Amino acid sequence: MFIPQVSPYLDETEVAAVTSVFRDNWLTEGPKTKEFSERLNLLLQTPFGVFAPNGTLALVLGLLAIDIKAGDEVIVPDITFVASANAVILVGATPVFAEVNSSNFQIDITACEGLITKRTKAIMPVHLYGMAANMEAVIKFAITHNLKVIEDAAQAIGVTYASKPAGTFGDVGCFSFFADKTITTGEGGYVVTRHKEIYERLLLLRNQGRLQSGYFIHPSIGYNFRITDLQAAIGLTQLDKLSEIIRRKLEIMEFYKTNLAAVKEIRFLPLESRSTYVPFRTVLLCERASELINYLLAHEIQTRTFFYPLHKQPCFAFLSKQSGQSSTFDNAFFPNACYGYEHGLCLPVFPTLSREQVDYVCDTIKEFYVRLPPLLR
Repeated sequence: MFIPQVSPYLDETEVAAVTSVFRDNWLTEGPKTKEFSERLNLLLQTPFGVFAPNGTLALVLGLLAIDIKAGDEVIVPDITFVASANAVILVGATPVFAEVNSSNFQIDITACEGLITKRTKAIMPVHLYGMAANMEAVIKFAITHNLKVIEDAAQAIGVTYASKPAGTFGDVGCFSFFADKTITTGEGGYVVTRHKEIYERLLLLRNQGRLQSGYFIHPSIGYNFRITDLQAAIGLTQLDKLSEIIRRKLEIMEFYKTNLAAVKEIRFLPLESRSTYVPFRTVLLCERASELINYLLAHEIQTRTFFYPLHKQPCFAFLSKQSGQSSTFDNAFFPNACYGYEHGLCLPVFPTLSREQVDYVCDTIKEFYVRLPPLLR
């Protein structure tokens, strides 16, 4: 059987929701967008939030709103999707890569201490793979060094840390509704803040420098960071399904853990203390990971590696030359990030994944390790 690495949880309710938007003949931001925003704010326990076209631009919008600009530096964990660092570059600032911990590959705050310079203005913790980073440590570090905090919560809708929603600890928090996220609108992002002045800057930045559309006096520079009511209508139906999506993801995760418990060549990542869990993928560390990935693909099972460490990304080679500190881009500074990429494996955990499909994935993994030559096992 073919098993994709992700499959959005869509059905006739999304079709009906989009059809209603066509019937109402209001396609751009309108009543559906307003309702979606209100419900997201309620879910995230935040007073203010605005939409962005996607998760990357949500980060850009958040960075601009907290006044990150050319010449500034932002600390970013070495294991994250490339968009986290690209957003920093897009506003003219410089991402500085921090090592991750060896347990669950969240940002390692102890490794950040040596990265502070007079240009360091913010830190970007990434809530990775469906759990929260250690926000107590992040906030303490930020206060000590007078830094802004922008949370990349793209993978963390529905996740809490110390009973508080991920994405709501910092100055801004940024979410994504891409097709592989817990809830999706196809593309789309959301930026939250508890600060009214940041919210007002967000409103101007995302809407061509004006608070409302429909008039042509623009008090400040802004851009088009809007979404459509078509997307919002889908988002509302996805929110209706959120509790079922989370329940199903956790159930699937338990299927994997039970079925693979006896496979000594793999281990599941431990949960960050005080964080809840909404699995973004089923994340494993395993022996012979690259060979296992190829074996699974040969059996029509799509997987993913861990993210490629940012310090190794070809597109960021210029940062090493620009800073004149090529040694800080050496693998020796990022042993945990390198280990995670070399041994990490992400299995499907989408809500419509059946028990039969999970069994097939697990049986194929067991078969791979049984078939390894004895001296290599």
